[in-house]
Amino acid sequence: MRKLLIMIVLAAVATFPLGAAAETKLRLTLQLPLKHHLGQNVQAFKEEVERETGGEIKVEIYPSAQLYKDKEVPQAVASGAIEMGVASLTRFAGTVPAVDIFYVPFMFDSEAKVRAATAPESRIRQTLDQEILKTGTRVLWWQAFGGTIVLSKKNPIRTPDDVRGKKVRVFGKTIGDTVTALGGAPTLMSGSEQFVAYQRGTVDAGMTGVTAVKSRKLYQVMDFLTLTNHADIEFIVLINEKTWQSLSDKQREVITKAARRVETELRNQMGQLEQEALNDVRDKIKVIDLSDADRELWRKSTESVVDSFIERTRPLGAELVSQAKNL
Repeated sequence: MRKLLIMIVLAAVATFPLGAAAETKLRLTLQLPLKHHLGQNVQAFKEEVERETGGEIKVEIYPSAQLYKDKEVPQAVASGAIEMGVASLTRFAGTVPAVDIFYVPFMFDSEAKVRAATAPESRIRQTLDQEILKTGTRVLWWQAFGGTIVLSKKNPIRTPDDVRGKKVRVFGKTIGDTVTALGGAPTLMSGSEQFVAYQRGTVDAGMTGVTAVKSRKLYQVMDFLTLTNHADIEFIVLINEKTWQSLSDKQREVITKAARRVETELRNQMGQLEQEALNDVRDKIKVIDLSDADRELWRKSTESVVDSFIERTRPLGAELVSQAKNL
């Protein structure tokens, strides 16, 4: 019997060699389909991490809000219900109100300003990453999503007055304040809920990004797309902090390197991706381009949002606005 037990143990050792690393599974929840540029971005991350760790880490992606809606992601990752997640930056506005600096209208009104504010070494970015870390989630990288545009049905929205009296889908507090300043009624909803809401007429208009119009096929249920570009939409990729600390130094090094690479790659591609998406939907939805004079009217009509943001988020919000104006 003793000899038989020894043989079984030896066979087990041969099957599972001593020193072999156990596989670590990182599940990642994503709101958009894998074909969207955010999906492609996390797919590239997955492939690099799995390759560079020799399969020690496996990344499982659950796209199209299969597991959690956008608003549920921060808590799901912080609690450890899932290891990783992708969420709109504004989903942290409840615990870190100052994240909405990126949704203050026309605060970052050029690509150069957006790049400066979102760069890993930016004081704005580093400040927000540290505040988010206090919630139990670590920001691995930021994902560029593009500028905010306005969708509408039946009637085009060209001037700020065209928003008055309309119910408008928004994705955060400050974006909602923008609608309120224009005389509209903001309705907060996740990106995955947009199509049905537009289809049923739950709202009259909506704010989102150009690439989402293409990937979510929103042109099928809306008639007009107005290129206001009044706010910069940012998503962030999160990992549970306890999960992060459980990884080896080498694994964290691989993940950090992959995250930095895919972030830079996407940021550099964003302008082209938006233009390609816009070209693709121009024959499916009426696109309204604004003149500089039109955009200046929008800017003046939403100036009060800057003041309300500072009042609501001081002192941190006031500090970030000051940094943003100095970019």
